[in-house]
Amino acid sequence: MQVIHPATPFVLAVETLAPGETLEASIAAEVRRPFDLQQGPLLRVKLLHLDENRHVLVLTQHHSVSDGWSMPIMVDELVRFYAGFSQGRDIALDPLPFQYADYALWQRQWMEAGEQQRQLAYWTAQLGGEQPVLELPTDRPRPAIQQLAGARCPVALDSALVDRLKAVAREQGVTLFMLLLASFQTLLQRHSGQHDIRVGVPVANRTRAETERLIGFFVNTQVLKAEFAADTTFSQLLQQVRHTALQAQAHQELPFEQLVEALQPQRSLSHSPLFQVMFNHQAEARGAARQLPGLSVEVLAADSQSAQFDLTLNTVEHAAGLEAELSYATALFDASTIERLAKHWCTLLQGICIDADQRIAELPLLDAEERRQILVEWNQSQLDYPRGQCLPALIEAQVRATRRRSRWCLLTCR
Repeated sequence: MQVIHPATPFVLAVETLAPGETLEASIAAEVRRPFDLQQGPLLRVKLLHLDENRHVLVLTQHHSVSDGWSMPIMVDELVRFYAGFSQGRDIALDPLPFQYADYALWQRQWMEAGEQQRQLAYWTAQLGGEQPVLELPTDRPRPAIQQLAGARCPVALDSALVDRLKAVAREQGVTLFMLLLASFQTLLQRHSGQHDIRVGVPVANRTRAETERLIGFFVNTQVLKAEFAADTTFSQLLQQVRHTALQAQAHQELPFEQLVEALQPQRSLSHSPLFQVMFNHQAEARGAARQLPGLSVEVLAADSQSAQFDLTLNTVEHAAGLEAELSYATALFDASTIERLAKHWCTLLQGICIDADQRIAELPLLDAEERRQILVEWNQSQLDYPRGQCLPALIEAQVRATRRRSRWCLLTCR
């Protein structure tokens, strides 16, 4: 049952940083502050006063009322109202013919008319009865209860490599998203040794034109599976991923929680169900600066200290190229491990650009420096020793030098 509350008075909290408090710490404390889901509100707005000419506006929203698509809509409307107000003009937004309450009602009616059974049948057949846990080599054992502390590792992708990747995608008849997903699943397969790799992928789930300008929670999560054989080539994997992604797009409305309920995986507090690694690709620019009368506005990048999953690859495709970063659970991985994983992914991408028809098992992961370190530096087994003495004499000399269990060693050697 929907209960729509009347509008409540808006209060803008204006604060100045306390002595010794950093901007990052203040924002982090605001983000961590819980919401009252019974009483609301589910949107908090705070203005941090840094100095006479610098302020930071912090918008904190609960995920149940917004998603990534909603953010640019809110910012655009806020900027339009600010520009009008600063110049004494009234701004009127076009009325929305479709509200979130309408969407919720439409979704329920659509699902009850048989769409739920159709989509559920597809996903249960696609994912099967077994729900394997991705076992990446970690620096520490998985905690009994999942820890959400996380960190981020930026991944540098030069423009020449991105151009080559786009060219390969065109040649193979796939999108850049599909190629990056296939490369990520290849990386996970090579590091885990498993042949069934499942990755969570968020989708906007705004299939109706009426929802494009709505602020609300529409996003859904899909589980995309890739199967690997010993002789699978990357080009073959690409076509598999293409088919899987297109089929998933045609079945994107089934809520993830209903899929979990239907598949009934063995639940554990130590990891998320159905998948433990996510790939999030956005094909738009983020954080563009804006110029307003008397005001310059830019998005402040905040370093997230949380991780919902073991590992997440975030990529953003824009006019200037491709941005990428790995976010990871610090309870499982050290920063050095993720940095090495990022290098392996970059080397893998370069190998794909050279020959996309290579077998998955033969695609390169190690750059020249790491290959030399493993094959040469860590494999230095040569040692000078006195060639004029026989082996038992050398062993006796070593025993006398160490003086550990010497009696047993001497008896054994003789």
